Amino acid sequence: MSNNVNNNAKRRYRSQDWFDNPERIDMTALYLERFMNYGITPEELRCGKPIIGIAQSGSDITPCNRIHLETVKRVRDGIRDAGGIPMEFPLHPIFENCRRPTAALDRNLAYLGLVEILHGYPIDAVVLTTGCDKTVPAQLMAAATVDIPAIVLSGGPMLDGWFEGELVGSGAAIWKARRQLAAGAIDEKKFVDIATASAPSAGHCNTMGTASTMNAVAEALGMSLTGCSAIPAPYRERGQMAYETGRRIVELAKDDVRPSQILTRDAFLDAIVVNAAIGGSSNAQPHIVAMARHAGVEITPEDWMEYGYDVPLLLNMQPAGKYLGERFHRAGGVPAVMWELEQAGKLRSQRLTVTGKTIAENIYDRETDDREMIKPFAEPLKDTAGFLVLKGNLFDFAIMKTSVISPAFRARYLANPGHENCFECKVVVFDGSDDYHHRINDPSLGIDEYTMLVIRGAGPVGWPGSAEVVNMQPPDHLIKQGINNLPTLGDGRQSGTSDSPSILNASPESAAGGNLSLLRTGDVVRVDLNHGRCDVLLSDEEMDARRQDTPPAIPASQTPWQEIYRASVGQLHKGACMELALPYRGVGHDMPRHNH
Repeated sequence: MSNNVNNNAKRRYRSQDWFDNPERIDMTALYLERFMNYGITPEELRCGKPIIGIAQSGSDITPCNRIHLETVKRVRDGIRDAGGIPMEFPLHPIFENCRRPTAALDRNLAYLGLVEILHGYPIDAVVLTTGCDKTVPAQLMAAATVDIPAIVLSGGPMLDGWFEGELVGSGAAIWKARRQLAAGAIDEKKFVDIATASAPSAGHCNTMGTASTMNAVAEALGMSLTGCSAIPAPYRERGQMAYETGRRIVELAKDDVRPSQILTRDAFLDAIVVNAAIGGSSNAQPHIVAMARHAGVEITPEDWMEYGYDVPLLLNMQPAGKYLGERFHRAGGVPAVMWELEQAGKLRSQRLTVTGKTIAENIYDRETDDREMIKPFAEPLKDTAGFLVLKGNLFDFAIMKTSVISPAFRARYLANPGHENCFECKVVVFDGSDDYHHRINDPSLGIDEYTMLVIRGAGPVGWPGSAEVVNMQPPDHLIKQGINNLPTLGDGRQSGTSDSPSILNASPESAAGGNLSLLRTGDVVRVDLNHGRCDVLLSDEEMDARRQDTPPAIPASQTPWQEIYRASVGQLHKGACMELALPYRGVGHDMPRHNH
């Protein structure tokens, strides 16, 4: 078998520079020696088979990815059966729900660590195990930087959650129950019971939160096998997909198919289209931009409007719809949604994917038979579901997720006769989420149904890391009146499971000199969705005068990484990348120096 691998290989593998280097037998001996201590043989490492890394993202403190402690067993089987040598290694953990001050810090840290592993160790190709949202972009950013053959294996969503006979989706159920608690409709015990019922099994969010979104994006980009992203974690098909992924990465290594051949501008534009059609998370915006920039592809603010805004909502999945992940998988998953988009001419479907086939070939004959879950393109849940890009005198860029604009929100703010899609609100300004939680129910603020809640200090520099805090709920007295959403604005992010049509990801952020730092409680902001504008109604002279005031304070860095992150990170409209890392591409093409 080893002779066949050598004969079929189109190149000399990177790992052979470590383990089969006749010019440096002294180094070969050193590199081989310590691998022997757990029973691997020199023949395995020197036989000319590709060494396949498995980036293990599962751990006890990353429950959304913990399923990969099991899936990698089948990945290893697939790699061995296809003629490769598996080597598993850990990825820095990323867990949105639990990491403080925010898991957004860890995306770039995991990216850095993975780049160093893939560049500095004898790895010829890699399986990227994903689940929790930021584990997807972190690993694909690294794959783009190193540019050795790579493939994504999603861990899959949890099983559908149920509570008292109703579907309860992870994340979405908590935001709904939080409002019920504020209204006095449930007590704290029931609040916790609802939250725990929404997470019934292994896997990531069973809603179309950021985790399901980003795994769908990986599939739309062409970086995972067809149908991979939506298989629930406990299903038998997940183990089968893991095995096939292990087999396929060996073929990608043999054929030297690299991410740079797949992560093209066409692929990212298709990802934007798919994200809109599935009602994807607003966090997809910085993550897609970050992955594109590391791949050397420019995605502009205009691209979100030109290619993604007028895309209809096809997927009936929480928070924009009704159902959860199990039914999405049974309805055909991402391939069925892409089939609809392909029929409507919305995809660039002749591009290459890790299957070795084009998108068009992958999704051929994938029409769904569940038209309640996946709507026909001509009969969507909503005609327009993409992100609306806004700008104005408060920021240069922000987005609103239009797929979650509810009828009640539209009736209150966007249906004024003669001024449709326009409204004005006085603002109440909060400096960080502690300030919000401490003061939201303060009656002296005079918050009513025509108040906009603004939070600042929540961006990449200010938090640090950009926190999911913009989906602020109204004060309790309004919730008791049945007003569940107020207009909200912030320079941070919000949970992908939230149903709030917030204006978020505002850039530049307050802490980087953005004009949100000039806002004061009582100012009036005008939002015009028709023209993509959000402006505070102040004169230029007044705004210039306010710039002389001391800007809002931001908390000190608490760890060395927080300081490094703040010093290197860009703004959300540019993906919140480490700007210094962007010139590094294809680093796996060149061998690192020997270590002795």
